[in-house]
Amino acid sequence: MRKLVAGVISVVFFVLLFSLSASANENWPMWRGPDATGAAKSGNPPITWSETENIKWKVEYPGEGLSTPIIWDNKIFFLTAMESEKEKAYKFDFVCMDRSNGKFLWQKTAVETVPHEGHHNTGSFASNSAVTDGKFVWASFGSRGVHCYDMEGNHKWSRDLGKMRIAMGFGEGASAALAGDALIVVMDQEGQSVIYALNKDTGDILWQKDRDEGTAWATPLPVEVNGKLQVVTNATKLIRSYDVENGDLLWQCSGQTSNVIPSPVTGFGKVFCISGFRGSSLQVIELGRTGDLTNSDAVVWQVKRDTPYVPSPLLYGDKLYFLSSNNAVLSCYQAEDGKPNFVAQKLDGAGDFYASPVGVADRVYLASQNGVTIVIKNSDTFEVLASNKLDDRFDASPAVSGDELFLKGKEYLYCISESQ
Repeated sequence: MRKLVAGVISVVFFVLLFSLSASANENWPMWRGPDATGAAKSGNPPITWSETENIKWKVEYPGEGLSTPIIWDNKIFFLTAMESEKEKAYKFDFVCMDRSNGKFLWQKTAVETVPHEGHHNTGSFASNSAVTDGKFVWASFGSRGVHCYDMEGNHKWSRDLGKMRIAMGFGEGASAALAGDALIVVMDQEGQSVIYALNKDTGDILWQKDRDEGTAWATPLPVEVNGKLQVVTNATKLIRSYDVENGDLLWQCSGQTSNVIPSPVTGFGKVFCISGFRGSSLQVIELGRTGDLTNSDAVVWQVKRDTPYVPSPLLYGDKLYFLSSNNAVLSCYQAEDGKPNFVAQKLDGAGDFYASPVGVADRVYLASQNGVTIVIKNSDTFEVLASNKLDDRFDASPAVSGDELFLKGKEYLYCISESQ
């Protein structure tokens, strides 16, 4: 009898463990997904959809913003900004929705203020994405501060890091990144640029370092190297990596273009940094080095054509995908050695791109500004599986959780799923 009970407990334990593990694999906890590569660990969303096919729900969301949703278990989080009743003022809000039905669970105003600068006519005051560990959710609104809430919408702390002055009045957009117990915030601007490490539980400043940089929008990338955390930042003058523990500069490398927006990705012991404004640059840098790596053998391969201006790259399996400028033109390279699979392949039917590609179920999803999402096979050769049109414009990047794909348009948030 004891053996039977022990066996039942063992089975229940492993079923529960598997269930928790599967649930964790389905989370999309930050900008660019669970590993910050743009790829989901598991899942199988639809290949085809339309306004009348494979739409589990479609909800008009409040305010406006290009914030890509993040997902933890049954909750979806994103940022939004909306005009308030006060003259010229905006409310900068966290929004939490039920992923099963699209109902709003809570909406909290982090700050209400008059913005000191505007934004690009295609941008918004809420382009940043949130990040969560399943206990708390954090986000930087840039000049409107950094804020922390628990999963039920209870405010924990806020930290004002001052106002930014952005080149050409294009607006702000870099997201915060979670690195162990530190929340990393980069504020690259026309004034004094700074990188901060904040205590994730209290908002206290752990360290801060001035940066000799102009405006950039790339989200910092935490990465573990030889058992220690460092954070890689992409910008115009230098790619830099800092020790997360104390902010010491570990290495730097020049070679990017101006107006850096795409976020770095990491894999195969390398970091992939890319930009594409008034030039093209992809630099693949071996991790574990120190010092100035410019023109060294630490840059293991590079590309000087058809790189993205706004969209970040996708590292999916052994392949690196990226768009050309903001155009419907896609390239794919082998991530380890830079062997080209296909280069400057036109995506027929798609509009321009601000959204970054995502990978799941051996497929790549590319959502464009004219409402068309192209689905291609994750392959050495270019193969279109589907072209799907919805009645919205997509600037925020797709998010994936399990068998569901989430597309946040200018007006609506869509949950795309075959199970309805």
